[in-house]
Amino acid sequence: MQPIGKILIIAGILIVIAGVVIYFAGDKLFWLGRLPGDIRIEKENVRFYFPITTMILVSIVLSAIIAIIKRFLQ
Repeated sequence: MQPIGKILIIAGILIVIAGVVIYFAGDKLFWLGRLPGDIRIEKENVRFYFPITTMILVSIVLSAIIAIIKRFLQ
């Protein structure tokens, strides 16, 4: 049960850090979701967003963070 506890503690800390960053720097992250390659279709009364480039970027960053954390836990 201790490894699960460590994972939950680390996940909680990461969520708190993400919340603080969004709270204090939310107005500076306006470009997130509007990168080249993100699909945005806006009609009269229909809006469709598919931020594929943003999702890839976030995935790469999270994968790197998880790999670093795994190295420190072993």
